[in-house]
Amino acid sequence: MKIITYNVNGLRAALKKDWLGWLKTEAPDVVCLQEIKATPDQVPEILMLEQMGYEHYWYPAQKKGYSGTAILTRKSPLHIEYGCGHEDYDFEGRMIRADFEDLSVMSVYFPSGTTGDIRQTFKYRFLDDFQSYVDNLKKEKKLVVCGDFNICHRAIDIHNPKSNANTSGFLPEEREWMENFINSGFVDTFRHTNPDPHHYTWWSYRAGARARNLGWRIDYNMVSQNLSERIQKAEILSHAVHSDHCPVVLTLD
Repeated sequence: MKIITYNVNGLRAALKKDWLGWLKTEAPDVVCLQEIKATPDQVPEILMLEQMGYEHYWYPAQKKGYSGTAILTRKSPLHIEYGCGHEDYDFEGRMIRADFEDLSVMSVYFPSGTTGDIRQTFKYRFLDDFQSYVDNLKKEKKLVVCGDFNICHRAIDIHNPKSNANTSGFLPEEREWMENFINSGFVDTFRHTNPDPHHYTWWSYRAGARARNLGWRIDYNMVSQNLSERIQKAEILSHAVHSDHCPVVLTLD
């Protein structure tokens, strides 16, 4: 099973950059999207997705043009879970889950705290609530948690750890949460297969950051420990340029 997570930062904008052509070439079995910023009725290309063999499940935010998640899949899920039952997060369309026979795949868009203290506090609350949510889920499901976590785990995951030490996304409390999340029973699949530095998934649009590879690794495919032996391949597709993020691939046996 080939799974891709991709924060497209507006699906309609990505589609204008031949996103469908890229998808056809990559041919993943499951695609987890974040920041879709659209509802299905705004995306006429849905017909082309269906012709490519994808079922599509959308969980847009209530606020138009903001946030939202989706899952595309070539394998019919047994169940789709929209949201997590928490009004504040579900209002923003931050989480959708597809349950298959042998595992469950989640597309999650973690909040950013870059706009100030109010959203940073919201982010911390989300982190705590998400941990509780997945703790309960993984008692009964093998989980693949895909998405934009909006956190760099370690210094190796950010181009300039010293100057960003007090920046949301690399704060000590956020990094500690990520460490605890992994220690609670998850595997960072990219780091499981690749210990090297300078691999990023997001770059600022400013100052030619992407061309200079001045980035952050904030997009992950995490799997519960009971799937670790099935990790076959994990890679970052930095050549795919449809967004300020790039896709991250996980292939499971």
